[in-house]
Amino acid sequence: MDHKNHTMQHQGHQHAGGHQDHHRMMIEDFKKRFWVSVVLSLPVLVISPMIQSFLGFELSFEGNFYVLFVLSTLIFFYGGWPFIIGLRDELKGGAPGMMTLIAVAITVAYVYSSAVVFGLEGKMFFWELATLIDIMLVGHWIEMKSVLGASRALELLVSMMPSEAHRVAGDTVEDIKLEDLAKGDTILIKPGEKVPADGIIIEGESYLNESMLTGESKPVKKKFEDMVIGGSINGNGSLTVKVEHTGEDSYLNKVITLVQEAQKAKSKTQHLADRAAKWLTYIALTAGIGTLIVWLALGFEFVYALERMVTVMVISCPHALGLAIPLVVAISTAISAQNGLLIRNRTAFENSRKITTLLFDKTGTLTQGDFGVTRYKSVSGSISDDELIRLASALEQSSEHPIAVGIINKVKTLNLNVPKGANFNAITGKGVEANVEGKEIKVVSPGYLKDNNTSVPEEAYSSEAETVVFVIIDGQLAGYIALSDEIRPESAGAIKTFKSNNIKVMMATGDNEKTAKAVSETLKLDGYFSEVLPHQKVEIVKDLQAKGEFVAMTGDGVNDAPALAQADVGIAVGSGTDVAAETADIILVNSNPKDIANLIMFGRATYNKMIQNLIWATAYNAFAIPLAAGVLYNAGFVLGPAVGAVFMSMSTIIVAINAQLLKKKMAN
Repeated sequence: MDHKNHTMQHQGHQHAGGHQDHHRMMIEDFKKRFWVSVVLSLPVLVISPMIQSFLGFELSFEGNFYVLFVLSTLIFFYGGWPFIIGLRDELKGGAPGMMTLIAVAITVAYVYSSAVVFGLEGKMFFWELATLIDIMLVGHWIEMKSVLGASRALELLVSMMPSEAHRVAGDTVEDIKLEDLAKGDTILIKPGEKVPADGIIIEGESYLNESMLTGESKPVKKKFEDMVIGGSINGNGSLTVKVEHTGEDSYLNKVITLVQEAQKAKSKTQHLADRAAKWLTYIALTAGIGTLIVWLALGFEFVYALERMVTVMVISCPHALGLAIPLVVAISTAISAQNGLLIRNRTAFENSRKITTLLFDKTGTLTQGDFGVTRYKSVSGSISDDELIRLASALEQSSEHPIAVGIINKVKTLNLNVPKGANFNAITGKGVEANVEGKEIKVVSPGYLKDNNTSVPEEAYSSEAETVVFVIIDGQLAGYIALSDEIRPESAGAIKTFKSNNIKVMMATGDNEKTAKAVSETLKLDGYFSEVLPHQKVEIVKDLQAKGEFVAMTGDGVNDAPALAQADVGIAVGSGTDVAAETADIILVNSNPKDIANLIMFGRATYNKMIQNLIWATAYNAFAIPLAAGVLYNAGFVLGPAVGAVFMSMSTIIVAINAQLLKKKMAN
């Protein structure tokens, strides 16, 4: 199965790559057509009578107009070919668009000027035809390059996987192709190499760079039984890893699929851009023909009226518009993926700017999600604080209980050795006891002290959110250890950001009232719901929506699935590998609340960029079309086709640059 999956994944990658190659070939094609057309255009400009009169020189020879005709024919058919094909495709699809406009303009210019060469009274504007094709080609070439730049992030993701892996078989290590790797295989990852598949470390420790996958800039320390993600880069240590996911199931492949989905999915705003482009096409054709009729009716010669018509049609090409939204979409999706935000639903991402209330599931998002020791103190003068926790850890080393794990972790960070214990015994529901280094030690709950009429030291309790256990040595109370699910250091800052953006922050948790209240007060939340069961979270979301709130729900995807689906924007926080939160619109790779603040700010920035680009693309046309039609003719100003084409290319480039500025936004 895994093998088949991997082949499928490989084909998917080839498909992504194939699309890129096709795109590159097209860019090369446009580039070649552009340079050939430019070389042919130079003699056309020199021989054209209008250019000669502009520059005040004269150059005529026998058959010069025929030379002009031959050169222009080459430019028209070679340089103009992509536009003529484009016209055919657009009309076949019943959607006249940009190619239609360009093709009509150059065809009218070519046919008319050719007729003049062979005897029709009038002016030739082969030079305008040539410059127009040159500028259109370069505009398209630049446009396609920037589109490729936006989809290159996908390529980067695809190329992050190494092509082979070192599989360990007994005492030998063999190099195998990535697609031959199966779940359950043991692989060796040498220092500096890319991790070939998701898996669990069974030997060794190292620092891994996961920044491209999760956005975490610091290398992450990985040791025995930690998960590694395929595509991350190993640091200085050798690791032996048992493969968990390969191919389609791998985290990286899920990211690739999500980015592809998001780049494909057209958001509602994009439809707006398509509608605008279609209307501009109709306006251009109507304005073009209208201009022709008006100038002829005013008694101007056909050539002049035709030139105005051509100019109007050239100017109206809404290149910038066709580029305005897709570029922003592609760039924002790719940037988000690199920053640990996986966008499954574009519309929800754009709607994140409307969020008025954020509902957090507490554990693992606002808090670290694991019990950590917050304080520990010896109350007997005979042993130090560190000695107290060291002796207590002997009783906890084989337990899976969150409190035990918390104590052991603390002892390890203090670099203390965990002593061996003997004669372990569980005190039902109240704690554990054992002999350690000749002492009889108990680690017990407050309930045990009560039952044994031992008074609890006052200072043991300082926060409602803590759980406190007591250490008894040889029958005497020796001290206490306080633990809590610590609040993430980033939570307070993130909540400040939400509030400054008028977003209410609420928390729904399965925890008891006391703990919920303590966390809520510490973080200054707008409200909290405690002892909530998963199905009740949906009701909370519905109630908030009924009050007119635009709700974003943040949860860990599994028990929060119904609420995530109900919310206007569902944000799943996942340990990087569990991207299977199918109900969420957006997935946070790191469970960091600061990322949600980034997401909302970035959603706003993306939306603003789309609107800016739409306004720029359409305002430019609204300004240029009347000038090209000749409304300022009496003031002595008429916009010529070549100048019009320069303007059009500039607007396209500005829109592309404006979209690229999104990258700066995320960097800030």
